[in-house]
Amino acid sequence: MCFGNNLKSDDPSSRLNTDNILNSRLVETPLSKESSIKMPQNSGYAPPAGPPPSHRTSEIYTAPSGPPPSHRDAETFAPPPGPPPSHSEYAPPPGPSPSQEPYHDWQAAVPDTSLLPPPPSLGNDRSSANNATAQQAEQGHAWCIQHPITGPITFPEAALEALEKGEIGVIKPRTFQGNLDRPRHGVWAGKTKASCPDSTITSTLPLYSVIAHSPLRTYKSKTIYYEIRIARRNRREVSLAMGFAAPPYPTFRLPGWHRASLAVHGDDGNKYVNNDRGGKDFTQPFKAGETLGIGMTFTKRDWDAPPAYNDPLAQTASTDPINVEVFFTRDGSKVGSWNLHEEGDAEEDLPVTGLEGFNDLYVAVGTFENVEFEIVFNQGEWMYHP
Repeated sequence: MCFGNNLKSDDPSSRLNTDNILNSRLVETPLSKESSIKMPQNSGYAPPAGPPPSHRTSEIYTAPSGPPPSHRDAETFAPPPGPPPSHSEYAPPPGPSPSQEPYHDWQAAVPDTSLLPPPPSLGNDRSSANNATAQQAEQGHAWCIQHPITGPITFPEAALEALEKGEIGVIKPRTFQGNLDRPRHGVWAGKTKASCPDSTITSTLPLYSVIAHSPLRTYKSKTIYYEIRIARRNRREVSLAMGFAAPPYPTFRLPGWHRASLAVHGDDGNKYVNNDRGGKDFTQPFKAGETLGIGMTFTKRDWDAPPAYNDPLAQTASTDPINVEVFFTRDGSKVGSWNLHEEGDAEEDLPVTGLEGFNDLYVAVGTFENVEFEIVFNQGEWMYHP
């Protein structure tokens, strides 16, 4: 059976209770959306009085009086005595910085070598033209040992006057094959045969006399000189040597090969000073038709004078009291010279004893094979005037 529906619908008290229950549920139900938007705005949520914390008055946030700690009085925060560490413990090393190093003056660092002796010139083992045999060289050396150099001779005044005028005779050696005549004053003409061996013509008077010309006696320089003309019809090779020698000299040898002699040889153009090998390079070989001259100048050395760039002795290490310059001319022009005391090779070069101005010096003209020439002592016919 079913009784519930009729009782509840008919009883008023039951309806009342039902309404009360509904009302109580409505009270517990959350506010609707419309009632939550319309909240109070003026009384319950007003901001506090005064500015916000970041805008409060300076009386509340006033800075402390006085300077900041870093600017307080010097007595409390004075720096330590002395310079800062960067100026004492860490000072830079002495001297300029690498970027400011002094300029290197290479001209001052390199020594001036102009006053030093020149390096010795190297000699030749053999001549590029003609060479004598070793046996002939040994014979010449043996002759020199048997005949030592003679001392100075006092010549009469007449001989010295003839010397100044160029009236000089010549001595033809025994080995000479050919003609040797005097065509005019102060000139001797010679012509040799192809079979002529090595021979040296010497003068009858010395061009340099120690007694009459030494600068240690006269206090003046002395120059000796002569010229030789090579005939134009001479063959291409000039078989002639010209120089000076102290007596006696082996006339079967060419000048410059043995002691106390010097010469320039025409076949190779080399200079020879007591050298029996190949000499030293000096000038061009002689040519047909040329006029050649050789001379020596003797000067007393001034020990008190300062060295000069143009002083020949400044270029040597010599301690000799006489300076000797040897010079050579070609067709009237000076083409070369050397100092007798120039530095030489200790093993190769022999002493120049007899040529330093302490011995009389004679003309020495060497010939071999066929050559045609003139020896000129007459100053009026010279192309070069020293």
